[in-house]
Amino acid sequence: MIRIRVYRTVDELNTCYEYASGHVQVLKDYGIENITSNNNEWMYNQNIYCVIAIDNDNEMVGGIRLQIGDGISPLPVETAIGDIDPGIYKVVEYYHKNGGIGELCGLWNSRKVKGVGISVVLVRAAISIINQLKFQTLTGICAEYSLKMFQEVGFVINERLGNEGKFVYPNENYIARVVGILNSLTLATAAPYDRKIMLNLRDCPVQSRIESGPKGNFNVNYDLNVKINTSNIGKALKHTI
Repeated sequence: MIRIRVYRTVDELNTCYEYASGHVQVLKDYGIENITSNNNEWMYNQNIYCVIAIDNDNEMVGGIRLQIGDGISPLPVETAIGDIDPGIYKVVEYYHKNGGIGELCGLWNSRKVKGVGISVVLVRAAISIINQLKFQTLTGICAEYSLKMFQEVGFVINERLGNEGKFVYPNENYIARVVGILNSLTLATAAPYDRKIMLNLRDCPVQSRIESGPKGNFNVNYDLNVKINTSNIGKALKHTI
């Protein structure tokens, strides 16, 4: 059984360190050490939420971050490709002013659950909570090998950026795409199967489901109600000063 839950970064710093440790280890396993968002600053941003997967041993085995654009802190996609294609700044600014924008980033799962199908479960879960966070457009960067999964949940390649949407990132061994869901509330561009699951999670954020993956079915307990501890806002602001 896998438990999926969501928390705001500044409310659970210890959990953030556990998340970061797991993510760094996965990056090292793939020989990647120059991800631009791979630092600890995100832990103190009150506009970032994490969706994490926990197994029966109470071990975190995967996670994904969702950062809401605030017009002040750059989104990871801006930091990653801004020097390559400054057009990304205008894209983010436009959607920030027209319904709000957020980004999915930092997706990882440990070797312990490799091939189970945790990644798509985390991505769907993160997309499903956007109605609680109240913004309209979702963006992100995905690798070539994960493009199909991202397209099925509704992401569309932005071919106006880079080389028809392609970038050499994070190093010369990888091709990445800048992708986006132009309406993260209706999820109109998602495949019917994935859209049905995400809308169901949105309607009922606390539930148990049997999910299917490459290695067969597995049980997932979801708790996707976004909870905010308002007493931590001052701590986040103090860290940024």
